Amino acid sequence: MSKSFSFSFFIVIGSILILLFSCQATKVPQKKINGVSLVAARDSLREKEVNPILAVNANAVALMPFAFLKTEGTPQLYFNQNRQWFGETVAGIEQSVKLLHQKDLQVMIKPQIWLRNGSFTGDLNFETEENWQKFENDYRDYILLYARIAAERKVEFFCIGTELFNFVKERPVFWRNLVSEIRKIYSGKIVYAENWDKIDQIDLWVELDFIGVDAYFPISEKISPEEEEIAEGWEKHLNLMQKLSRKYEKQILFTEYGYRSTDYALKEPWNSGRENSSKNFNLQARALKVLYEEVWDENWFAGGFLWKWHQHEDSGGLENDRFTPQNKPAEKIVQEYYGKFRN
Repeated sequence: MSKSFSFSFFIVIGSILILLFSCQATKVPQKKINGVSLVAARDSLREKEVNPILAVNANAVALMPFAFLKTEGTPQLYFNQNRQWFGETVAGIEQSVKLLHQKDLQVMIKPQIWLRNGSFTGDLNFETEENWQKFENDYRDYILLYARIAAERKVEFFCIGTELFNFVKERPVFWRNLVSEIRKIYSGKIVYAENWDKIDQIDLWVELDFIGVDAYFPISEKISPEEEEIAEGWEKHLNLMQKLSRKYEKQILFTEYGYRSTDYALKEPWNSGRENSSKNFNLQARALKVLYEEVWDENWFAGGFLWKWHQHEDSGGLENDRFTPQNKPAEKIVQEYYGKFRN
């Protein structure tokens, strides 16, 4: 081999290696479900109220038609009633879907149960088989009502339940049959939303298109952790979700995620109590920034729906310590990172 050929050969190989390493270093963001959870209102959704959703580069919206139980032990489920806010009813859901689709936004219909006494739906239980069957019949009617709307309106995603661990665990035959019924009328993607601490304790994922997680993972007990500390707090949760995704060969979808704008917001992110706390808008923004950087680009991750977004443009603001990022520093973070993953 001549010296000139040898030199040229190594130049070519070196160039190829540089190209390969540079491609690996430059990760191209994947298109994700960049969603917001739209809180129902008394009135119809208007175009001017959709524009701020588009402005943060969201490409999907979750709509929540609530149903109600008077107490944990009474099985009758109330839904689609005149006393409910318009946005929670069939008419409201249909009107919202139509407008959101006109704006090229994907939609997830996500029925949720509210217990009037404030009990956690994940602990829902009934003492008699008669009560279980009454509740199951009502729940089936509730879910199939909105599944039909999802089918008729060509809704992209349908959530069959939200944080109902005991119900899912104790009545597996009901859930398998329910999924089968939904599949007969609805051809979109089906998910179930389980609370963060129970996602590895059910096997309903076999029947579904995504592993749905209400992602209020505890990240840090500090008053206002820095970015590096927040990233470290995510590590064990990322490992769990990656293993779960591999086991069921399904992507993880954050059916809910978000943080309040308070001190200690990452200690118990699910806590929506009204007790006094110090506002901390920078922590809310910082926590969302790290979440997007640690989670959003993973291959096993499909995207998520930010909790929560209000219909009126003046919602949130610097007097508000709740979950919404609207009119707070966190809104710019959502806009920036959703923009990276929208194409």
